[in-house]
Amino acid sequence: MRKTVNLRFRDAGKAYRFTCDDLDLKIGDAVMVETSQGMDLAHVVDEPIEITDDQIGDDVLPVLRRANAQEIERYELKKQKEQEAYDKCLSLIAKHGLDMNLIDAAFAFDGKKVIFYFTSDNRVDFRELVKDLASTFRARIELRQIGSRDQAKLVGGIGICGRELCCCTFLNHFAPVTLRMARDQGMSLNPSKLNGACGRLMCCLQFEKEAYADAHKRLPKTGKKIRTPHGVGIVSDVDYLKERVTVKFTGDDMDELETFDWEGLAPLNCDRDQVDGCGGCNNCPARRSGDDE
Repeated sequence: MRKTVNLRFRDAGKAYRFTCDDLDLKIGDAVMVETSQGMDLAHVVDEPIEITDDQIGDDVLPVLRRANAQEIERYELKKQKEQEAYDKCLSLIAKHGLDMNLIDAAFAFDGKKVIFYFTSDNRVDFRELVKDLASTFRARIELRQIGSRDQAKLVGGIGICGRELCCCTFLNHFAPVTLRMARDQGMSLNPSKLNGACGRLMCCLQFEKEAYADAHKRLPKTGKKIRTPHGVGIVSDVDYLKERVTVKFTGDDMDELETFDWEGLAPLNCDRDQVDGCGGCNNCPARRSGDDE
């Protein structure tokens, strides 16, 4: 077993997993870690947990140590410089008349590099902008164009479900999301309910599709006849999340609707396409009743 902890390098955005076997950390602690950009300071956002060795990827690095007072002071100064860099870059973008939306500015912990994140619908010639930024900050400048999903991952936020965005909590990559997934999950094709904070189709439609695909295989389709303790009825609605089916019973005077847990109906419907029973399962109630006769 290894002890791991989730760290965040900025106030919002994605949290990253690190190992911390020899450290007793709590939420809010400042620690030093090694990243692709060199040494950096991060903050603990979750209580450390223990996981098995096979759950830790090769890219999970260790927490080096707690940050000292000088490093915390440098981090606070870095945040101030990032805000100044953001404001300065905004004014230079307006000066050059560039069609780009500045999202964020990030200094390396040693102050030798500044990354500016932006979005744009078109290709942007920012060579003059880079020259102005380099002469202003006396550091290596990188302008990185990102998509709307990367913007949401970087900035953070709350989804329509009321939870923190998946992209800045546990998603490591963006997989394609299609309207077909929404249809399979029985969702209304309403953009206001399907689109996330980034304006694109919600990522949860993709990583939940396997659960819905499994439910589709086991639960009956709408319009099928199935057996219930109250007799044979027609499926009028299926709740794939709760795995419940609403069944319509046709009577002499009126139709009645009743909802059942599929777990209780599954033994009565070993073959969903034939309500008379397949006769091939030893536990099939239809076959047992036939044997009794």
